[in-house]
Amino acid sequence: MKILLVDDHAILRKGLIEILLDEFPTCTFLEASNGLDGLSIMREHTVSLALLDVSMPKLNGLEVLKQAKVLDIDTPIVILSAQPEEQYAIRALKAGAHGFLNKESTPDELIVAVKKVLSGKKYISPVLADILADGVGKKKVNELHELLSDRELQVLELIGKGKTVSEIANEVSLSVNTVSTYRSRILQKMNLKNNADLVRYAIANNI
Repeated sequence: MKILLVDDHAILRKGLIEILLDEFPTCTFLEASNGLDGLSIMREHTVSLALLDVSMPKLNGLEVLKQAKVLDIDTPIVILSAQPEEQYAIRALKAGAHGFLNKESTPDELIVAVKKVLSGKKYISPVLADILADGVGKKKVNELHELLSDRELQVLELIGKGKTVSEIANEVSLSVNTVSTYRSRILQKMNLKNNADLVRYAIANNI
């Protein structure tokens, strides 16, 4: 059995391996530091499960999900995120993820999630189950950031962390002009005026 870990933080990858080795001592672990390399590994190897960070250079977790679908890669993918479930979980599941885990989850929850996905099922955390139940029958957009595309939401998240357009462009492997275009679209969609408004909104909504 092979498990792929895709995260731009080496320490986090090593920590996940240590946790999983206790439960799966014969497992082989593959690693990648960005979404593009992770996608290449899934194309070249038979991987039983992939754990992907949602925020990564080159291709983020949601983009990897969509590319994997286009390329007919059937590797089950669980998305990891430091952001709360309400920010990315629904998007991830709609894009084809088999589960979503907050990085603050306990090791026991990680093991439960991995076992469930390896058994062919999807993993829905108790927090996400509540969010899904609360959203049944609701059609209107409750938050302005729900209007954003996956890439626009990522740019908003990075602006909220105080990063400049140039820093964001470098982190997500896009041109400065492209990131500036995303920023303009975000401002227009959310009816905000400037970066200060975006930062305030990101902080207020825990993005």
